[in-house]
Amino acid sequence: MFITLSVDGFSQFFTEKSENKLQKGITKYEGYFTFYYNDNSDKIFLEIDSLDKEFLYVSSLSEGIGSNDIGLDRGQLGGGVVVYFKKAGNKLLLIQPNLNYRAITDNKEEKESVKEAFAKSVLHGFKIKETKKGVYLVDATDFFIRDAHGVSAKLVRTKQGSYSLDKSKSAFNIKRTKAFPKNVEFDVLLTFKGTAKGGNIRSVSPNSSLVTVHQHHSFVELPDNKYKPRKFDPRSGGYPMSYLDYATPVNEPIKKQFIQRHRLEKKNPEAAISEAKEPIIYYLDRGTPEPVRSALLEGGRWWNQAFEAIGYKDAFQMKMLPEGADPLDIRYNMVQWVHRSTRGWSYGASISDPRTGEIIKGHVSLGSLRIRQDFLIAQALQAPYANNNADDNFALEMAVARIRQLSAHEIGHTLGFAHNFAASTNNRASVMDYPHPKFTLKGDKIDFSNAYDNKIGDWDKVIVSYFYQDFKTDEENELNKIIENATAKGFKYLSDADSRSQGSASASSHLWDNGGTIYEELYNLLEIRKKAIANFSADNIKTNQPYSVLEDVFVPLYFFHRFQTEATVKLIGGLEYSYAVKGGKETVVKRVAGSLEKIALQAVLKTIAVDEIAIPKEKLSLFPPRAMGFGRTRESFKSNLGVEFDAFGAVETASEMTLNLLLNPQRASRLIAHKSLDENQLGLDELIDKLISKSIKKTHKDSYYQELQNVINTTVLEQLFYLASYKNQYKQVNAIVFFKLDEIKSILENKKSKGVQEIYDIAMIKMIDDFKKKPTSFKKTKALQIPDGSPIGTDYKY
Repeated sequence: MFITLSVDGFSQFFTEKSENKLQKGITKYEGYFTFYYNDNSDKIFLEIDSLDKEFLYVSSLSEGIGSNDIGLDRGQLGGGVVVYFKKAGNKLLLIQPNLNYRAITDNKEEKESVKEAFAKSVLHGFKIKETKKGVYLVDATDFFIRDAHGVSAKLVRTKQGSYSLDKSKSAFNIKRTKAFPKNVEFDVLLTFKGTAKGGNIRSVSPNSSLVTVHQHHSFVELPDNKYKPRKFDPRSGGYPMSYLDYATPVNEPIKKQFIQRHRLEKKNPEAAISEAKEPIIYYLDRGTPEPVRSALLEGGRWWNQAFEAIGYKDAFQMKMLPEGADPLDIRYNMVQWVHRSTRGWSYGASISDPRTGEIIKGHVSLGSLRIRQDFLIAQALQAPYANNNADDNFALEMAVARIRQLSAHEIGHTLGFAHNFAASTNNRASVMDYPHPKFTLKGDKIDFSNAYDNKIGDWDKVIVSYFYQDFKTDEENELNKIIENATAKGFKYLSDADSRSQGSASASSHLWDNGGTIYEELYNLLEIRKKAIANFSADNIKTNQPYSVLEDVFVPLYFFHRFQTEATVKLIGGLEYSYAVKGGKETVVKRVAGSLEKIALQAVLKTIAVDEIAIPKEKLSLFPPRAMGFGRTRESFKSNLGVEFDAFGAVETASEMTLNLLLNPQRASRLIAHKSLDENQLGLDELIDKLISKSIKKTHKDSYYQELQNVINTTVLEQLFYLASYKNQYKQVNAIVFFKLDEIKSILENKKSKGVQEIYDIAMIKMIDDFKKKPTSFKKTKALQIPDGSPIGTDYKY
């Protein structure tokens, strides 16, 4: 028998004999929200003692699926939203207000008018079980045991199958369900049932019809109102949080934008150097092994160099996560070591106060296989295993150096900083770029000593200053001075949208590149690549490893130039520009000089030269059919020859990679537009003439080289056909390409080929004739897919 009411709690949880003694199987958790767990029914009951009081609700994925392609990782954060409870009859509604539309004013009626104009969201309705002195008891089980993270929808989007939550196979994970004064944490085991359709889910699930993950829910006290939002500037290197303020005067922008950052204040504001009231502390996953653990701690601590530069002592710290602490506990900024079945991206995410942009929790997810790719690159460049030698420390040191930089990079995102893909052309100015390892040739040896940087960049000090510097007066003017000083020192900043597209016009903003003179670094990489290929042998793998592994080591070496090629191509039809503002001193926009375009084109055309991309004949004996247990993967060369290694296919893939970039429709249209403004610019007709000269007109006495030239020539034709038939471009492009196809036909007709080569030339003439009869029906033949890059894939396929 249970009492009706209890002084300390609710009737169904306490015995009649004692108001303080819990019924067997009931556990009480006292914290920001008090709740009870009933072990007999696997239910959680929540006490609500404040209505209409806003707090933060965060959902996340505490145990994931382990597939990069599916994208459901351990420790993956979901949304962080402001919510509040409101009573409606016999239930409490959990409501998410719409903070995208506001009225910052003292006029209550004006505020209400905006609230009423835009939709809000009721996230859940909780039936009231009991009420005592204004405190409500609700059964929160259904709210927590649900697919808050959208796992089933993600499996559908990634074409893995249709899955639904099986509540009979789901339960609370009480070990990770905890209460603290300012936050409460709930963890649940969820099982999804369905029929697998994709290979990815099959590869990572012991039973792909039943996929079990863990999801996490946090109720968190919102920060106080002492945080001061800081104005976003497009030049500042950060991400904006935005909303529309309808109380804004008509002559001012209605869209308000502020940077996202952690709260940081000096203990002694008058001191030139002071400790912080509360330092920014990041914690490292205890499951991280050595030597990665030390590298991540060291690389993350680089940021303290930037905070010292603005007058803070030990304001940024990195420590090991305390034993027993939960990585998803909102109180801990985390760097988490995440395992997947294949190599994949690392990323930095954060939970911020949606009202102000104040970052509450930074959370980095680092893919554990990333380090192996850099090791593989080093292994490919320098054969370390001659005479049963196993001294590959140079490769490990390079890979660990990359991990240091990666730690700083991803933590940077969680401090509020965006990518700066122009930094690599600016003397490695930022860890927020994607760095390609930098090598030099010293005689016959490749020098690895400067592969990656070992410190925070100068641009990083600029953005820390903008985000975290204290100002006594006139903050807006002081912030503008920081940007102006950076501009005067020659710093460049451009981010994702200006870097990732095949047709990108930026001459400075690239991924995985190096060097202020981009085409010179391409020549350097091609020279290093050639030297390493010449030295490539069985000594690039360990004794007793199958030769199939040697082929996989060769992949990153063969495509070693791919990203610097892309960077160099972007000089052609390229632009120099910045996120300029009126009154600033930044470059607004100007064309890349025609003389530079022509130099860049020479470098790019070298990447489709047979003597550059042909795999030497003597190396082909190193690549037998794949051994049992060592079949091809997404990171292997593909083949049109069945089990045999396909040297022709490698050349076709490499040349298509370059040609897709060079003959991009947007780039071609820009060449037309730029040439019309200045006759000294590189024209599309001139580009195609140079391309024809380096491909269609080339002949070789060596039959192997000539056949590879035929492969390249066919790829050139296919890309020209694609450009000639493309609709969303200037018609001048189509006209020029059609004219050049006639020139190619004439060249082929006038060649004095003999034997098999004559047959090929006739076939190419027929290809041109067939295309011109019906260009709208043309479908490009794709080369064998290029293996995944660094760290994996791209946002587009070559």
